[in-house]
Amino acid sequence: MLTRLLSNDLPRSRILAVLLLVLLLGLAFAPFLFPGVKALNVAAKVLIFIVLVASFDLLLGYTGIVSFAHTMFFGIGAYGIAIATTRMGPTWEALAVGLGCALVLSFLLALLIGLFSLRVRAIFFAMITLAVASAFLTLASQLSSLTGGEDGLTFKVPEILSPSWEFMDEEFLGVMLDGRLVSYYLLFVLALVLLLTLLRIVNSPFGRVLQAIRENEFRAEAIGYRVVVYRTISSILSALFACAAGAMLALWLRYNGPDTSMSFEIMMDVLLIVVIGGMGTMYGAVVGATLFMIAQSYLQDLLRLGSEATAALPWLSALLSPQRWLLWLGVLFVLSVYYFPTGVVGRLRLRAAARLSTGGQS
Repeated sequence: MLTRLLSNDLPRSRILAVLLLVLLLGLAFAPFLFPGVKALNVAAKVLIFIVLVASFDLLLGYTGIVSFAHTMFFGIGAYGIAIATTRMGPTWEALAVGLGCALVLSFLLALLIGLFSLRVRAIFFAMITLAVASAFLTLASQLSSLTGGEDGLTFKVPEILSPSWEFMDEEFLGVMLDGRLVSYYLLFVLALVLLLTLLRIVNSPFGRVLQAIRENEFRAEAIGYRVVVYRTISSILSALFACAAGAMLALWLRYNGPDTSMSFEIMMDVLLIVVIGGMGTMYGAVVGATLFMIAQSYLQDLLRLGSEATAALPWLSALLSPQRWLLWLGVLFVLSVYYFPTGVVGRLRLRAAARLSTGGQS
């Protein structure tokens, strides 16, 4: 049953299997294990970025396409929800219309970009997607009548998803059972379903062709596969999943603006997470997103404790200042790339394979 659920793509490493199980249980029970607004926000962002990064891994890790337009589709999904609920009110119909329109727009844009750009060399395609993403970021900032401009859009969601809605007067295991909790578990179910769907896609015959194109597109073309068609379909699927991740973000924040979902910093974060977790694995999105979001959210707190503990050494205390968290985040990234060149998941799988080849067990 588990093998079928994971599309026959098992972790292939005992350590990785345990790690994934711990992360699954941690995210499933995060509201009760880590009570507090900040912890719940971090867990929700992990779920959103798992879908976003996994969709980008389909494009980069499995097809070998470098695109900088991924956050554009992420933003379209978020704006679809924001604009629809602003115009139609906080109803489920508005959410359905917003998501549907965003998916259609993402499909058309991905199709156009694919048909017109995927025939060019990789670096030129990357530049084209960067230009398109920059144009959409500018449009989102300037079309204030539609998108709210730089201020963005703050909107309401159906009452059952609102923090003010409570279905119990008393706390359960120290947690208030309210709309915020419902929103979190909605994101959890969506992230799990979308990730399993992506696993199914990459382990299907279609996914095998994508990997063949990644390894040698000329050979794939020579044996009869229409490379442009497969690469275009991969781009469309990746865009649709990124759009869904953007809708998840808007549902959680009940706000969206240009810097919230379309900024270039988000694109860089996605690239970092893919590299940290491991390209072409899907599981790398889970591990990488969790590690990165925790580091991004709590590194400043750890540095503050370290700075206070080393107050007797002014130079060390200054080095551990919370204001230098980006420096230390960069150091952690460099170390992760040095010691895990194939990502955390890739390293664990290689280690397991090496043990099996020598007669041991992973």
